[in-house]
Amino acid sequence: MNPSTFGVDRRDEIRELFKLSVEEMTQKSLGHLVVKKTLEELYDFTAEQMVSEFRASTAKRGPVAFIMPVGPVEPYPLMAQKINNDRIDLRNCWFFFMDEYCDDEDRPIPETHPLSFRRQSRSLFFNLVDKDLLMPKSQVIFPLPENLEGLSAMIESVGGIEVCYGGMGIHGHVAFNEPEIGVKDTNPRILSINEFTRTIDVSRHGLGGNLVNFPRRAITLGLKQILSARKVLLMTRNEHKAMDWANTVLRIATLGKPGDDYPVTHIRGHRNYIIATDYATASSPETII
Repeated sequence: MNPSTFGVDRRDEIRELFKLSVEEMTQKSLGHLVVKKTLEELYDFTAEQMVSEFRASTAKRGPVAFIMPVGPVEPYPLMAQKINNDRIDLRNCWFFFMDEYCDDEDRPIPETHPLSFRRQSRSLFFNLVDKDLLMPKSQVIFPLPENLEGLSAMIESVGGIEVCYGGMGIHGHVAFNEPEIGVKDTNPRILSINEFTRTIDVSRHGLGGNLVNFPRRAITLGLKQILSARKVLLMTRNEHKAMDWANTVLRIATLGKPGDDYPVTHIRGHRNYIIATDYATASSPETII
């Protein structure tokens, strides 16, 4: 990512951000940063936040829509368990999933593909929830070429997005909204996945570093739809110490200057958002350069 493309040089900003303790950073966030002690506590917090909103939707008239990610995936089985235990009826909910991988011809990868988000959503969540609690399949929408132009209108027709849930990439992408000029105003589209995203993702799926066959294209909701949600909850973390990629983007998202080079920073203009992480990810890395 070339800083000159965006007129932003974050080198000194990052060094200054890493001087802050976790406690100082949390204080400066003015309540927008939630730091849990462990990954397990973080996953449970995220799952409980989502389930609480689904529970609240049962008391509302009309549809209640959410933007949902496939990743971070760990909260999903916890959510399913909580929904089943508390008998939470999801039939009032609409799930608009963020994205899906495409092949080189811009066709969504088939659901039989091991990386398919549609496939993963079933195994991680839908297959685990009691069938009588699930919403109709027509209320689970993935961005696809056939619905791409109508997605924005579809979201508006169900009252807009109540909460957007998601993660953030190493350079601040949310959904597949990679750094680009004007990213804050983007709508659903098909795009190329940059090499930062592909390299991180290929190392997290047990693929043995197979970049050659990892998808290069994706279909995604725009940042405009994400930022239009009445509430946003983003969660990020280092899965383990050997992959400490998230410390920098977390600090930039929380306190950095908003800019198109890190799309997640545009969340700072939202009135109701939370960034959740664990203590290790919120800490400065061992070596600061």
